[in-house]
Amino acid sequence: MDEHKPTQDVTSGAARDAGGWLGAVPMALLATGADGTIVRWDAGAQDLLGYAPPEVVGRHIAELLHPGTERNLGRSLWESAVKGRGVMGSVTAWHRDGHPVELEIWACPVPGRHTGTTVQVLAADAHGARRIRGSSVVWDGLFARSPVGIAVFDTQLRFLRVNPALEVMTGVSEAAHAGRRLLQVLPELNVAEMEAVMRRVLATGEPVLDSRLTGRTPADPRTDRVWSCSYVRLEDAADHPVGLAASIIDITEQQTDHLEAEAGRRRLALLNEAVLKIGTTLEVERTAQELAEAAVPALADVVTVDVLETLAADGDPGVGLVGGAALRRLGKAPLTDSAVAHALAPLGRTLPFPASAPFTQPLVDRRPFVIDRLDTQDAVLTTRHLATSEDLLQLGVHSVMMAPLSARGVVLGLAAFHRTGTGGAFAPDDIALAGELAARAAVCIDNARLYHREHDTAVILQRSMLPQHITPPPGIEVAHRYLPASDVNEVGGDWYDVVPLPDGTAALLIGDVMGHGTAAAAVMGRLSASVRALARLNLAPGDLLEHLEATLADLAHPMLATFLYAVCDPATGRCRITRAGHPPPVVVTPDGAASLLDLPTGAPLGIGGIHFTTADVHLEPGTLLVFYTDGLVETRASDIDDRLSELTHLLSRPGPSLTRLCDTLVSHLVPVSADDDVALLIARIGTRHPGPAS
Repeated sequence: MDEHKPTQDVTSGAARDAGGWLGAVPMALLATGADGTIVRWDAGAQDLLGYAPPEVVGRHIAELLHPGTERNLGRSLWESAVKGRGVMGSVTAWHRDGHPVELEIWACPVPGRHTGTTVQVLAADAHGARRIRGSSVVWDGLFARSPVGIAVFDTQLRFLRVNPALEVMTGVSEAAHAGRRLLQVLPELNVAEMEAVMRRVLATGEPVLDSRLTGRTPADPRTDRVWSCSYVRLEDAADHPVGLAASIIDITEQQTDHLEAEAGRRRLALLNEAVLKIGTTLEVERTAQELAEAAVPALADVVTVDVLETLAADGDPGVGLVGGAALRRLGKAPLTDSAVAHALAPLGRTLPFPASAPFTQPLVDRRPFVIDRLDTQDAVLTTRHLATSEDLLQLGVHSVMMAPLSARGVVLGLAAFHRTGTGGAFAPDDIALAGELAARAAVCIDNARLYHREHDTAVILQRSMLPQHITPPPGIEVAHRYLPASDVNEVGGDWYDVVPLPDGTAALLIGDVMGHGTAAAAVMGRLSASVRALARLNLAPGDLLEHLEATLADLAHPMLATFLYAVCDPATGRCRITRAGHPPPVVVTPDGAASLLDLPTGAPLGIGGIHFTTADVHLEPGTLLVFYTDGLVETRASDIDDRLSELTHLLSRPGPSLTRLCDTLVSHLVPVSADDDVALLIARIGTRHPGPAS
């Protein structure tokens, strides 16, 4: 060592910046000649033993040691060091103040350029050194054996040391880590985010647990991995930061399991939400659109839904897929702000599905069809989307999945799911979810199909059983209307009739079977036929109702029915009226006064054991009798008394035309979608110039 060259202070510069145990123990650096004469004495030595450099330079090192054996030990240590061996030992030195200081020394020879061999000595407080050395044994064992990755950084975030477990995790040796920053060693990790966390720990002293490090390392360059990192600040005795310790655990598998579980929860949530969103109405078009909207953007970026043309047109799937099929586009999402959606066929367009086309295969196989990676050679989408694969690629579509709409063994259509941008290809779980959504929508579409079929059947049956031609006797003018409910569950039980009797009178009647659908329509038909037959026997109104009771009692599944029956004589104005739980008729006098006719209410037909009371009413010539079912006056949002008042108000100025009066009542009292059937019968009694049925 050149004795005129300044000796490096190991506790300054890079060593001090590195921190670690070097900054935690009082330490001195000095140098001697080959004969043991002190030639260099640093500030650390002065702090440790109290002597200033002029007081010791030129003296033999042994003079600072305890007399006797310590000085002999010191001389032997220097002699060994001069011979070319590094030595270690513990000695007791005298502090300038006169008290002993136990030191642990490290001495090694350094060849000088001008003065021959010198000895460099590093001396440290023995108690601190032993403590550090004891800690180092534990620390070294932890480093060597721990399965957890461990790294020590200096305050500049440079690696000082890594353990074997971390070498395995990164695929980078400890030597390649040393002195380098994370970015230099592992550039494919989220380095900026992690170093920000580490700087925060250094600045605040607050540990950080489970910070996520992600990316790829040389150990596994093709796989993205995830590590859980915890950081703690290392401090000296004065609580100054000297570095950072990190523990790293590979949690890729746990994270994968967590992500899969989270994805499963999201899929379940989407499915649950779809159950609430799909099938809110019994309309095929609305259900198709609800399916498309439910899948965007959670499952796909663009979704289209096509339904068999025959099903969309008349509610029947037709002959199936023999020879191919035509489908009508009834759903698409998003409807705006999407170049891909704009390029695809619009809503309402009928699309051909030839039997030989690949995209028809899901309809035939009843299984999803997936294109993981769309390319320009793939002509699958050309016909049915009216856009070539190349066009779709340019718009960013890279994956397409098609799921058949199948319910109760019948194929009803097809849903297509498109992914664009950076999203990955459809995974098996995505395919399963699409199948679930398509199945849900298919059941709802099939329910709508069956609903419309039953609705149409009930309406046809209902209308067929209503009187087709009403011819009242002279002196009575009538008009009538029937309006089916919008819901199949409400169609079926209302009817009216006018039956001329042999004595010139006429039976006016109206009824409402308390049931719905085709079953109620069938019962209504039986009652209507029974009334016509019984009325021609000229039975009294009360007796006729008792016979109708017997007719209902003969049914396998008894039903109730409200009924209003009147026998009117146009010549005398006499009317005998019996009411069986039906809404009261309205009487409108020739001067326009309208009021509800006060009659005994009676009980509905079908209860049994009820005596029906008949009331005699005298009507002036030209008086109107207005019979109606509850569908005309009952609504879910209004009070029945208010609705009856509105009815009588509308009838207070009837005008000359009964047909117009029927239209006025229906247009004012019945909403666009009726909740219940409406039957209406208006008769003018005692007219001098009777007219035909309106």
